Amino acid sequence: MGRYVVRRLLQMIPVFIGATLLIFLMVNVMGDPIAGLCGDRQCDPATAAQLEKEFGLDKPVWQQYLTYMGNVFTGDFGTAFNGQEVTELMATAFPVTIRLTIVAIFFEIVIGITLGVVTGLRRGRPVDTSVLMLTLVVISVPTFVTGLLLQLLLGVEWGWIKPSVSTDATFGELIVPGLVLASVSLAYVTRLTRTSIAENKRSDYVRTAVAKGLPRRRVVIRHLLRNSLIPVVTFIGTDIGALMGGAIVTERIFNIHGVGYQLYQGILRQNTQTVVGFVTVLVLVFLIANLLVDLLYAVLDPRIRYA
Repeated sequence: MGRYVVRRLLQMIPVFIGATLLIFLMVNVMGDPIAGLCGDRQCDPATAAQLEKEFGLDKPVWQQYLTYMGNVFTGDFGTAFNGQEVTELMATAFPVTIRLTIVAIFFEIVIGITLGVVTGLRRGRPVDTSVLMLTLVVISVPTFVTGLLLQLLLGVEWGWIKPSVSTDATFGELIVPGLVLASVSLAYVTRLTRTSIAENKRSDYVRTAVAKGLPRRRVVIRHLLRNSLIPVVTFIGTDIGALMGGAIVTERIFNIHGVGYQLYQGILRQNTQTVVGFVTVLVLVFLIANLLVDLLYAVLDPRIRYA
């Protein structure tokens, strides 16, 4: 196991460098950041030259990237065009988005897996058909429609929640935004769990456990569910980074100042340092989540061993 972890960590280095290089190149060609700094007016040549020199934009792109990566490994993600350190923006944004992601993952695990198990064990029955239709509707409706609808009904019409989240962004305030963020993924988890349960229910090891006279609850939890969760864990593990990076719409609807909000502001103002810095951290989240998922396979299925 130790050798496998070391090998995977070494494999993450070229993936990290390649991903950050691609992001850096894409962000640098999306527009002129100096024009974004000057606003509606066009910068005079002297001011533009001074700003380019101050932010290192007068150097070739490859040199900018090498300088940026050298600073990243020392914990310096650069300075935003408003003069604020990117690490300071991260310190305020990431805790909020992490709390929002935890709420979303909680809904995915509790509701998604529960519905998947229930429908998988009752495949073809009315409850199975109803849940399949409901998940199909959830997948078909865009997230911004679901978010605005819940905000209008629960926040404006009925007054059950605040229409916008406060700056503290406590877990209680993030329940509805977390449900909106997790809605599509929750539907996929439900359908994936249902399919996996229905397939494994016909396996020989399940028939053997039933023939031995084991209690139904033990057969479902200890044997059937444990082996059926492998594809579900894969999806949830990769979904962690997707939820954090894809929270732009949800955070905009509920006025949550998290990672999505900062990315939106950075793209809008063509603030390359902010965008590249935040996406670099998200790449690390993706890589670490994938590593943890691979290690969790051996816990769920003892037959899986890593050399």
